[in-house]
Amino acid sequence: MKRIPGKILSLATAVLTLCFFIAVFSASKAERHTVSCKSLAVSILDSADRNFISKNDVTIFMAEYGDYLGQRIDDVNLTRIEKILERRSAIRNCEAYVTDDGVLHVDVTQRIPVIRFQKEDAGFYADRSGFIFPLQNKFTSMVPIMDGNLPLELQPDFKGIPSGEKEKMWVKQVISMVAYMEKSKVWSANISQMTVSKDGNIVLIPRVGKERFVFGSPTSVKEKFGRIAEYYEVIAPLQKNYTSVDVRYAGSIICK
Repeated sequence: MKRIPGKILSLATAVLTLCFFIAVFSASKAERHTVSCKSLAVSILDSADRNFISKNDVTIFMAEYGDYLGQRIDDVNLTRIEKILERRSAIRNCEAYVTDDGVLHVDVTQRIPVIRFQKEDAGFYADRSGFIFPLQNKFTSMVPIMDGNLPLELQPDFKGIPSGEKEKMWVKQVISMVAYMEKSKVWSANISQMTVSKDGNIVLIPRVGKERFVFGSPTSVKEKFGRIAEYYEVIAPLQKNYTSVDVRYAGSIICK
């Protein structure tokens, strides 16, 4: 009896296995081509700590797409669905996909605000990337608020990253400043308000005391908070009548 080399047997087995999977895949693809979309499954992936968007909201937003129920799942335009939903300001990312049982899945990730900018006629959130979007009616995020003479030209329905380089840089610096405050815990707990004065200086207002700390631009953050700490450690115990403490300049704490 003639022996067949093992390598030939292994190759033949691999070819047969490949043919089997191709046949199964082809049959599955042919069957999938006849499956229609029968339902929508929405998942809000990060709704534990904020609820800007609900599952019902997503269902309502999907009306812009048109009739997807009854459409063959291979014909559902998933890219268009993702673009429609990602145009909603509070949605950071959307992933749409269909399964062989005829279910259209939409997974939504919301934006995470880090600061709120409050203008006279409108309020906005900004996330860590500097993306700005209007306040949401359904949920208020408890983040630091900055008001006053903000150097931002924002229409009430604005959403996106500011186009001007100065505005973009200022927002980026403010976000870095807030991140420093949050990381330190001490400053996030003790600064109750941030406002921009008419001359463009950021002014920090503590929860306790009558001092107003003139911080200036949102730069050299660590050094300026270091001077505020020095004020509390060295100057405040000796003199409690100051209402204005200017920490803008290196090596100086100007009290009035």
